[in-house]
Amino acid sequence: MSRSGFKGSITTTGRSEALRLDKALFKAHPEFRQKAKLRAYVLGPGTMLVTLDRDEAADDDAAERDPVVAAYLAFLERDMAAHPERLQPFTRGEVARIEALTAGVSVSDDDAIPDDVTL
Repeated sequence: MSRSGFKGSITTTGRSEALRLDKALFKAHPEFRQKAKLRAYVLGPGTMLVTLDRDEAADDDAAERDPVVAAYLAFLERDMAAHPERLQPFTRGEVARIEALTAGVSVSDDDAIPDDVTL
């Protein structure tokens, strides 16, 4: 993807509204092939995230996946691969601070975050 993304427009097809996007998007990302099922999330005014609507049988944790977190992690992955020189290990001081902040905190992968928690 270029820094400016891919351009498109909103159009009508039959009785539905449709998003029409540059062919370059589909060449660069073949997972968005024709007839792929999509899911759109409105993140805020003028901002939308479009993801593949994966079959739950193929992805056991599909109900628990957050598309915004997934998009952010994908961004981080691309950035780390493109700019490995930006990666730095924690200093001893930072590790000590992290350990002090988390002292006595017990967690499990099975713990659920309550719905009323804002991250």
